[in-house]
Amino acid sequence: MSARGQVSAGELLQLVRSGRAVTRGALQQATGLSRATVGQRLDRLFRAGWLREGAGGPVDSPLGGRPSITLEFDDSHAVVLAADLETRHARAAVLTLTGEILAEHSGTLVVEDGPDAVLGDLGRWFGELLEKSGHRAEEVCGIGLAVPGPVDTDSGRVVQPPIMPGWDGYDIRGRLARAFIEATGAPRVPVLVDNDANLMAYGEQRTHFPDCSAFVLVKVSTGIGAGVVVDGSLFRGVDGGAGDIGHIRIGAEARCRCGSYGCLAAVASGGAVARRLAEDGVPAASGSDVRDLLASGHPAASALAREAGRQVGDVLATVVTLLNPGVLMVAGDLAGTAFLTGVRELLYQRALPRSTAHLHVVTSRLGERAGLVGAGALVVEHLYAPERVEERLVALGV
Repeated sequence: MSARGQVSAGELLQLVRSGRAVTRGALQQATGLSRATVGQRLDRLFRAGWLREGAGGPVDSPLGGRPSITLEFDDSHAVVLAADLETRHARAAVLTLTGEILAEHSGTLVVEDGPDAVLGDLGRWFGELLEKSGHRAEEVCGIGLAVPGPVDTDSGRVVQPPIMPGWDGYDIRGRLARAFIEATGAPRVPVLVDNDANLMAYGEQRTHFPDCSAFVLVKVSTGIGAGVVVDGSLFRGVDGGAGDIGHIRIGAEARCRCGSYGCLAAVASGGAVARRLAEDGVPAASGSDVRDLLASGHPAASALAREAGRQVGDVLATVVTLLNPGVLMVAGDLAGTAFLTGVRELLYQRALPRSTAHLHVVTSRLGERAGLVGAGALVVEHLYAPERVEERLVALGV
């Protein structure tokens, strides 16, 4: 919070959105601003359409009187677009500013077709989804995209992604922004890009575990990655490389798609399990094929998933010892009973009891929508951060 007298309209909005102060009186008390100053700054937020008055709150005075009018973030003034890109499949959606999905589409998109084609298709999907949801393209305030590779968050570009050939260093933000304009004719909007496991973790933690101060999600699909949320914020490392546990060496001889030998992803990912099944004559080419086999109770798939879970659990014992999370969530194509059983076996065997005493090992709550919800939340938190609110209010002339 800025010094007294310097508290901005954006900081008042943050207090309301977080629920820490939702009446004019509470805002005065929290900031030390005068009633007139609070009123002036709130007026800018009302004129922008970002705040509304809600129902009356409780009467604070023992002498009675009229209840205080509560203030609410008005999530109806804009919508967000989000997409979650996998190696051979993608999901896209229109969301409210509070994360409700208004329209959704999933279909085949192959990352090996290259960024220009894939992002062009996403732009067209967005145009169709807006029409389906009944919203105009001009109502979109931003776009969030989850990708299956490490992302430099400052530039929004993927960095040496093992399973995204042709995407290294590509200007994803610029191309997706242009694709949206080409599909809708709307003005340019901000585009944010992050790793899929990061955004899944962000969506799951914010939606179902908001009080968990250290949250880890592990996604096991074509590859293996982890997202870490600490004190409500994504932990990305210095350049977006945090959580890339699929390339921890475990001593195996298998060659990984990154070019190295012995990576965890080379032996325990959905892609690795699919290859082993195919070698045994079981038709499987990807993690999604393994997921379908597991759902049907295929014994060989279940046995290999449990073995993969044990290998991942061995690595997660170190992760849990290092981070001491309250929740460890397993998600992705392999996140079923067999895999989770294997994870638990090795995790609790190898990690110190002190590290697991208060640990909850769970599976995804949001399922295939986790990346979409996280991508939407990333956009909203970026656009309504206090410093950005001030810039946007000035641009709106309020």
